[in-house]
Amino acid sequence: MNLFLDPNIAYVILVLGSILILLAIVSPGSGILEIGALFTLVLAGYAVYYLSFNLWALIILVLSLIPFVFAIRKPKRAIYLAISILMMTVGSVYLFPSSGFRPAVNPWLAMSVSILAGVFVWFVIMKTIQAMHARPSHDLSTLIGQTGEAKSAIYSEGSVQVAGELWTARSKKTIPAGSHVRVVAREGFILVVERDNQLVK
Repeated sequence: MNLFLDPNIAYVILVLGSILILLAIVSPGSGILEIGALFTLVLAGYAVYYLSFNLWALIILVLSLIPFVFAIRKPKRAIYLAISILMMTVGSVYLFPSSGFRPAVNPWLAMSVSILAGVFVWFVIMKTIQAMHARPSHDLSTLIGQTGEAKSAIYSEGSVQVAGELWTARSKKTIPAGSHVRVVAREGFILVVERDNQLVK
């Protein structure tokens, strides 16, 4: 375990754990990210305990979650994600104490890992946030109110052409094939329609 008491190795593990935490917050549920984050943070915690730490840097690390949460809730405000990444980088680089302002972590290692981690987190998290807030490419609720044509007689079941596609449909009253219909509701992938008398010639 003495290997993990090297500030450089502890720093890399801490950054990896921080990335896994951010990913787990954005896409929870799989369990893999959460277990990975817990494992790396236990190792980082071991190093922090024996190497000691700068309290102010630890506070910055913890506070970096606040702008990250704002970034999730406001996906068009990428500045929050940038602030979170910057705080995470500064907090992890200066977490382990050293003499003077120079960090205990090798500056070249800190720079390269910070840049790689920052770029990775930026692109992956931004894409994940965009996917979370993106409207489905085929939003079935937009079909309600649209008109179409009955391709078969409709009552308990039938088919209609709406928005250029063929759909299974049902109606409270019998609708003959060829009639103009209007979508009034949907039940899963089945459209509930009624005869649209306004379009009847």
